[in-house]
Amino acid sequence: MSLLPLLLSELEDTRRPSIYDPYYGLGLGDLLAVPARSGYLRPWRLAPHNDSGISNIQNDKKEFKVNLDVQQFKPEEINVKTAGDYITVEAKHEERSDEHGFVSRQFTRRYLVPQDVNKDAITSTLSSDGVLTIHAPKKAIAAKDERNISITQTNKPALKQGKKDGKPEKMET
Repeated sequence: MSLLPLLLSELEDTRRPSIYDPYYGLGLGDLLAVPARSGYLRPWRLAPHNDSGISNIQNDKKEFKVNLDVQQFKPEEINVKTAGDYITVEAKHEERSDEHGFVSRQFTRRYLVPQDVNKDAITSTLSSDGVLTIHAPKKAIAAKDERNISITQTNKPALKQGKKDGKPEKMET
């Protein structure tokens, strides 16, 4: 009885497409597929996120990298620019026909660039399968007021054994 509201809410979500869904307008996809037994362990609306490659951000020690799926757009319809601390990706195509009718698409994505990124060295590439990759290498860490301190060997032990009780005592400096 307690699973009934969950199942009904999942059915309600399938009838109402969301414009915020990254797969909005791309067809029915796996919605009509025969559900597997393991599908009942997870809500259906989370299933597309497992194989999603819509936007992937990676920020590690070497670089800031963004992978963005733009396969519906031609290279001349995509624009990548920087303004201030942001990278902006814009893409737009006019109305064209596809297997479902006519469609026009447009999107704008802004990514905040981390402070330790070299903004002058940002590059973008577009793969043959429609994945836009933005590379932004990190700045080299500059050593500030760094100097070497020489080590002097004293040739004396730091602790010496006491004569009376055998406990070590501090050496005089």
